[in-house]
This record gives sequence, structure tokens and C-alpha cells, in this order.
Amino acid sequence: MAGITPPVAVPGRPFALSLRAKLGLLLVVAYAIFAATQLGFSWDRFEAGLGHGAKFLARMFPPSIERGAMLWKGIAESLEIAVLATTLGILLALPLSLLGARNLMPSWASWPARAIVSLCRALHPVIVAIIFVKAVGFGALAGVLALTVASIGFIGKLFTESIEEISLKQVEAVRATGASFPNVIIFSVMPQVFARFVGFSTYQLDSNLRNSTMVGIVGAGGIGGTLFSAFQRFDYDFVCTILISIIAIIMVGELLAGVVRSILLDNVSLAALFQRKHQSRTTPRPVEDDA
Repeated sequence: MAGITPPVAVPGRPFALSLRAKLGLLLVVAYAIFAATQLGFSWDRFEAGLGHGAKFLARMFPPSIERGAMLWKGIAESLEIAVLATTLGILLALPLSLLGARNLMPSWASWPARAIVSLCRALHPVIVAIIFVKAVGFGALAGVLALTVASIGFIGKLFTESIEEISLKQVEAVRATGASFPNVIIFSVMPQVFARFVGFSTYQLDSNLRNSTMVGIVGAGGIGGTLFSAFQRFDYDFVCTILISIIAIIMVGELLAGVVRSILLDNVSLAALFQRKHQSRTTPRPVEDDA
């Protein structure tokens, strides 16, 4: 019949790689093999490492809880560093993110803000912690400053990109009412990016909990210093206790992040959240009828 187009023939291998993709993959594999030969990788070293690792793990168990006071002091300091650094990072990254959004700000304001955010992301938190240790001395202050810089770099970049992806129709609608610029930000920009902002903030808190361990190794406070001292003393059973504590903190932080998301994004009260979890545990599952 006229007007009916014939069906398009489907190729036999729709996901086959092109010749250029195959050459690129071959180059990547060849370079990976070359890099392994240049870095001194060998099967003998790998076998020796397995033996040393087995001896190390054997000395870590059972965990020791004899230095409980030292452990809890380091954990409390790490939590304080993470919370303070995340709070300061969010407060400083929020205005920088608004200034760096190219769909809201002119170029003379957005480029300096984006440059500051890029500078905060340029160095690893451990390197920044070493710089602050040299500047302000050993202790938690250096850790807070280092993780604040890292928080500005992470939250500032992602939040800026989120603002640049918003719908400008809502912005123009609020502007048409004669609203001031702060009201435009509050009533048209923030509602569109609030969910992402909560996700970025909770993830950064989780990241700072982990990074507070690393910066402590270079003298910036927290449980990392205690962990490094235990390694130097070959006190591996206490090392195991510290590692288990760090893992537990991260897991608890993940649970708290889920609670925060439920409260802020789903408008669920804390009492209703725990009541819902209690009901899900106590309510028996329905029995399926085989008939």
C-alpha cells in the first residue's frame, strides 16, 4: 500500500565495536601492560604480599579494647572535625555556587567563583592538611580547615552544576512578580535544587568522616593520629579495633543520612519514621495460597 514505509533492516551485530574503538581499546590494554612493567609488578612480589598479609591479619585478631579511652577520644574528635568542616563548607560553598552559576550571574562574577571552587578541588585533603599543619600547628584546627576546603570544592562544583540545570521559566515567573533577587533565589532556584543539595551535603558529611581519618595521620587531629601511632607500635590488635570503629561510624552515618533525607525530602516526622520501621518489623508477611 502507498504511504507505508518498509521496515528498517536491523544489523546482525548492533553492538559491535568499530575499528577505531577496537584500536583505542587495544592501545589502552597495551599501555596498561607497559605501565605494569615500569612499576615493578611481579608475581613473586604478589605471592610474598599474600604471605605478609596473612601474618598481618593473624596479628590483628582478636581486637583489643584495653585502650578504650584513647579510642573514644579520637573518635569524638573525628566526629567533631567532620561536622564542623561540613557545616563550614556548606555555608561557604552555597554563595560561591550561586555566584558561579552562569545562567544566573554575569561572567565577571561567575568565573572568579568557579576559579575558587576549582582551586579547592585541585589538591588532595591530605596535602591541604599538611599545609595547614605547617600554618596553624598540629591538632584538630588543621583538620577542620583542610576538610572545609575539600567540602567547598566538592559541594561548590556539584551545586553549581545543579543550579545551571534548573528551568529558567520558574525564575522568570518569580521575577515577573517584582520579587527581589534574594526572593528569586529562595522561591524559584532553591526548590528546584533542594533535593540534590541535601544529597550532596549528606554525602560530604560521610566523606568528611572518612577523610578525618586520613588527615589525622599527618597530625591534623582525629582518630587517624591514634591509628598511625598504633601502627608505629606494631599494636595490630588495637589497629583492628580502630578499623572496626571507623567502619561502624560510617555505617551509622549512612543510616542517619537516610533519616535526614526522609525528614527533609519526604516530610516524614521522626516519630512517624520510627513507627513505620517498627510496624514493618512486627507486621507478619501474608501467606500465599498455593491453591
